[in-house]
Amino acid sequence: MDIAKADFIEGMAKGMAVLESFDTERQRLNATQAAERAGLTRAAARRHLLTLAYLGYLDTDGTHYWLSAKVLRFSGSYLASARLPRLLQPTLNRLAAQTRESFSAVVLDGEEVVIVARSASVGGQRLMAYGLHLGARLPVHATSTGRVLLAAMNKTEFSAWLKGRELARLTPRTTVDHKALRAIVAQVRADDYAVASEEHELGVHALAVPLRNMKGQTVAALNVVASPERLVPEVMRQDLLPLLLDAARELRPLL
Repeated sequence: MDIAKADFIEGMAKGMAVLESFDTERQRLNATQAAERAGLTRAAARRHLLTLAYLGYLDTDGTHYWLSAKVLRFSGSYLASARLPRLLQPTLNRLAAQTRESFSAVVLDGEEVVIVARSASVGGQRLMAYGLHLGARLPVHATSTGRVLLAAMNKTEFSAWLKGRELARLTPRTTVDHKALRAIVAQVRADDYAVASEEHELGVHALAVPLRNMKGQTVAALNVVASPERLVPEVMRQDLLPLLLDAARELRPLL
């Protein structure tokens, strides 16, 4: 969205940049590290860190800072009040009970996808990637859901998203070449589904389809994490893919 310069609170934006500088790669930061990650001076980062700690959003030992449990208020409030997770959760639960697999729904946020609804498999199968929990953020280029959401962009939007972007190699199988990713996304557009095998995490294989509203707009992606045997093309087209496509059709009037 656009905002008038007079309405933009720069201090709030800087504080949020400091808060967002904490992630799974760097859980503990000092003022210098936070400044580098947030694009601020050390003095400014230090003031924001101290303020966030005073408000209870960070814990500190006097030198390093880390997120406190209070930040979960935001995710908890979102999951309790947001319409999309509440609409999707019953369908995910039904699919998990029906297949004994693990299902997620995600939305796009910049260069990452965010899990907004999740239902673990029933029966104790360990097919979930590490950290696949509500609110988890995963790289777009290396996930089945991310590729579905990239395919929902028109070619101009996708080119703008990809331009100058370095694609991180997360496993030996991760696609990091721009030309190769373009070809994959083009195939996803044609197929209307995506498969990603061991590109985000070794041993994890996933299938995803788009979730569209009645206007035809892709608002999220639905995926299943399954064994590689179930994602062999012949088996997948007879088994999991029809289930996901049927679920997407059922959800469409609600989205």
